[in-house]
Amino acid sequence: MVRRALAALPTVWPPDAAAGLSRAAVALLLRPAGADVELLLIRRAEREGDPWSGHMALPGGRAQAGDADPPATAARETREEVGIDPAGGGELLGALEPLWPRSARAPGILVYPFVFAVPADAEPVPNHEVDAAVWIPVPELLHPGAVTEHLYEIEGADPMRFPALGTRGYVIWGLTHRILSDFLALYAAGDRERGG
Repeated sequence: MVRRALAALPTVWPPDAAAGLSRAAVALLLRPAGADVELLLIRRAEREGDPWSGHMALPGGRAQAGDADPPATAARETREEVGIDPAGGGELLGALEPLWPRSARAPGILVYPFVFAVPADAEPVPNHEVDAAVWIPVPELLHPGAVTEHLYEIEGADPMRFPALGTRGYVIWGLTHRILSDFLALYAAGDRERGG
């Protein structure tokens, strides 16, 4: 089960691993939907100077001094961006391994992903930072047909190719793709344990 696999992973920020990097946390919100589980993804608003402008992402953001711990950062940012309080009405299932962007254009930031279960009736109310919020059934993301690639074009150079997931007209790539790849591997392993 994914809960057991997540429980074995760390939930604290290593003190030396983040030297020189700012810190952030994101939330993978899961809700039951019949026999399936859905995951909330957002499309970030188009904003000048935002390296992830317009990208598909997970709700979350930078740590602030008032945050008690990394899950509190993920919960606060999720409340602000989509109006869902994973700490209030949900349950923290665990944490995935922290990652950082590989792009030289992205800021030096260490991102900690936390997985929360939220009620079936949880509905996002996006703020100005979010263009769209959509629940995607996890099996859609696991389907082989979801595997694709994203072509990133830089003026005067050949397009760069990145692994991606495509579903419902959305393309998920970059850091969000890497986080989801880790999560989906755990989820699929849990399915195999259940014989699903």
